[in-house]
Amino acid sequence: MKKFTFLMITIFTFSMAALQAQDGEKAIKQVIQSAYIDGIHNLGNIADIEKGFHPGFNLLIKNQNQELIKYPIYNWIESVKKRKAEHPNGPEEKTTVEFVSIDITGDAGMAKIDLFRGGKKIYTDYLFLYKFGEDWKIVSKVYHGY
Repeated sequence: MKKFTFLMITIFTFSMAALQAQDGEKAIKQVIQSAYIDGIHNLGNIADIEKGFHPGFNLLIKNQNQELIKYPIYNWIESVKKRKAEHPNGPEEKTTVEFVSIDITGDAGMAKIDLFRGGKKIYTDYLFLYKFGEDWKIVSKVYHGY
């Protein structure tokens, strides 16, 4: 009987961990879709961008001189506002996302995603996230452009 009880507790524990991982993946996909894809790329709701990105977020860019440049979220939001003023209905060709992988350890996560526009892959992004309370926030990004 003790072995059966131990087995049931073990199965329950692993099942709960699997469900939490699925919930985390779903939440990460949702924040990436609303804040990053719909918000940043497709010139969506600024409030959704601000909700999904941590105020300390930096896009890390390696330039042609092999220097690392930081582009903070507040600069990116200003760029989106300017582009929205020029194109209030968003871009003609929307950006779409394919989630390649998501990895979560505790309250830290990483998503590898491919972005497409007009049927062509334009970027592979690595987005890094932390969970703050109940919400996942994008805190950093590195990428490769095609």
